Amino acid sequence: MLWNIEKSGRAPEEHHRKKGSQLPFSGYFPTAGERFVSGRLTSLCRISLFLPGHTKLLAYLKPAFVCQRSGTSPPTPIKDKTISGERMTETNGIRNLSEAQNNWKNSGTGQEDSSVPLWTTSADGLVKLRMDPTCLQAPITVHQMFQESLEKYGSLNAMVSKKDGEWEKITFAEYYNYSRKAAKSFLKLGLERFHSVAILGFNSTEWFISAVGAVFAGGIVTGIYTTSSPEVCHYIAQDCRANIIVVENQKQLDKITQIQNCLPHLKAIVMYRGPLAEKHPNLYTMDEFMELGNEVQDGELDALIESQKPNQCCVLIYTSGTTGKPKGVMLNHDNITWTSAHASRAGDMQPAEIQQETIVSYLPLSHIAAQIYDLWTGIKWGEQVYFAEPDALKGGLVGTLKEALPTAHMGVPRVWEKIMEKIKDASSQSGFVKKKILSWAMSVSLEQNLSASYSDLKPFRMRLADSLVLARIRQDLGFSRCEKHFCGAAPLSTEALHFFLGLNIPLYEAYGMSETTGPHCMSSPYVYRRYSCGKAVPGCKVKLMNKDDDGNGEICFWGRTVFMGYLNMEDKTREAIDEDGWLHSGDLGKMDSDGFLYVTGRIKEILITAGGENIPPVPLEDAVKRELPLVSNAMLIGDQKKFLSMLLTLKCAVDPETSEPTDSLTQEAREFCQKVGSKATQVSEVVRTRDPAVYRAIQDGIDRVNGRAAANVQRIQKWAVLQKDFSISGGEFGPTMKLKRQTVVEKYKDEIDSFYKK
Repeated sequence: MLWNIEKSGRAPEEHHRKKGSQLPFSGYFPTAGERFVSGRLTSLCRISLFLPGHTKLLAYLKPAFVCQRSGTSPPTPIKDKTISGERMTETNGIRNLSEAQNNWKNSGTGQEDSSVPLWTTSADGLVKLRMDPTCLQAPITVHQMFQESLEKYGSLNAMVSKKDGEWEKITFAEYYNYSRKAAKSFLKLGLERFHSVAILGFNSTEWFISAVGAVFAGGIVTGIYTTSSPEVCHYIAQDCRANIIVVENQKQLDKITQIQNCLPHLKAIVMYRGPLAEKHPNLYTMDEFMELGNEVQDGELDALIESQKPNQCCVLIYTSGTTGKPKGVMLNHDNITWTSAHASRAGDMQPAEIQQETIVSYLPLSHIAAQIYDLWTGIKWGEQVYFAEPDALKGGLVGTLKEALPTAHMGVPRVWEKIMEKIKDASSQSGFVKKKILSWAMSVSLEQNLSASYSDLKPFRMRLADSLVLARIRQDLGFSRCEKHFCGAAPLSTEALHFFLGLNIPLYEAYGMSETTGPHCMSSPYVYRRYSCGKAVPGCKVKLMNKDDDGNGEICFWGRTVFMGYLNMEDKTREAIDEDGWLHSGDLGKMDSDGFLYVTGRIKEILITAGGENIPPVPLEDAVKRELPLVSNAMLIGDQKKFLSMLLTLKCAVDPETSEPTDSLTQEAREFCQKVGSKATQVSEVVRTRDPAVYRAIQDGIDRVNGRAAANVQRIQKWAVLQKDFSISGGEFGPTMKLKRQTVVEKYKDEIDSFYKK
């Protein structure tokens, strides 16, 4: 174990729900012929069930219509459901609005006080929660959420990490005790109320324990991306008033030692991986840190915990700064606890009473998507979290997936695209027969998944293709037990969506932002429509402002996911939250008659040509990539320009050590070159010689895209192939692989200017 404290006992063997034995009522009830319902089910209740051949089971299910889908007309209520002669009915819980209002008043949030504002820019401020009478969960703190889970899941495994080649497991009871120890140590080091503990490192048990401990101690947990420069670290640590900075290793420590004299609030640094190269005052190893608080009395910590309110700040998420300085998104206890409960269930994540979900943590925890999915939801529903190795995004992820065998997996689009590219590369190097068999199996699966039928009774061809071919591929990826595959944080391309449908892996899209505590809209096995990011989470609302003739409008949010405000940035907060309390996303979207949301673009990304035409770039960029399989990235240019142009990069191998794009074309790109009559194997060959065959093929592909344009202004007139693919280290991508358009415009100014020279 990490530290010597009294063990709470070994956890029993994990109980996993096998396919074919799932409780059919454990998620949303699907309607006939569809995989969604427009009514919503919400807070969990105890139901006694009798199943044939089984003893009486205790399950936690969602009673119908305590919480209804906003923006849609309620269907015929499901008041009861009969299973094997036993009637399921709603049981005790919050039954009506007056009871909920009493709970809100008793929560200490000041909901009844009209002077409490909907937003604040102060770390110690209070906000009025956006309570919805259709979703009646009383506000609770992070500690209250953990205590509830501790009572139910104490002996279950919470975290699994590899130490010296062996998996080491920590139960929820141990996790809670470690978090209390960390909290006491933070207090001993002088953590002040509403000041931050900043964490700079890769996902680990220490990251989780430091985060929870910081919140228990009355502080604010603030993640910093591991790719951040010393200058960005300084800006964030100064802005959030970090009293303690927890770093992973010497590399991250070196960044902080460069700036620590410029951080007046900083009192200590803790390093959790590797030995200290030099000992300095107020610098501790994790083991040393965990012992510092032994003299702090339990009563002191408990009093601090008791003083916390659900509408006070406990988490800061800094935006990646793609449009300027990073903004500190303040999230309160209720943002975290409510979203953990409701967004996850909207995605059909199961409580451990039904099935202990297993997930793999590998995306940056400084981003809200990973933090809410891995850390906070893991506590809420008793999930088992495996930690990947730091080389996860350099190729090591699949190895962890094959060992952990997750039941659910979440990735940003670029992660799914990289998996797709690796499968394509492996396929292209296999024999003729294997290629044909894979192509046949994927075409059968894609056809079936694109059909309107969602019946569990699959045609024989589909069952054959899946069992003989596709199941083996999923097994090789570590997805043999995975029932839910999520995608979020950026738009998913149609190519990737169709590719994974061909593997019989539907990608369930989520949509939200740091300012909505992550997912505000969710898809799931029962709330799913292709190309949509699902519906608003129960108890949340979405509306479209300033809709155009096609039904596109700005997506705006309301609900308990909505943040408190930007730390120390009143002007930015006023820009984001209107006078009625609605959060403006800056994204464009459409909504169908069933309430499914489709994100169609970003207002700030829309190109306004010199002629005043509005051009959303993503549809054209995706169209070019579909036509040209050798293109890795395409970025449309044309803001305040007379015509459209495009920057292209080619698919190339990535250095496994540095994640830097190399000069070598991928197997798929080489095959494309050979097909069009080129012998090029490197990007530099293609660009230096302006390879006639490849350039002609690119122009042909762009001509096909232009041929489908609705007007001449939407045609791409000029293009250029860049010497190197986009990357995080190159500055073109942010930490979550989101394209930083303004950075690209500045970096490739000469290439862009050449398009428009007379």
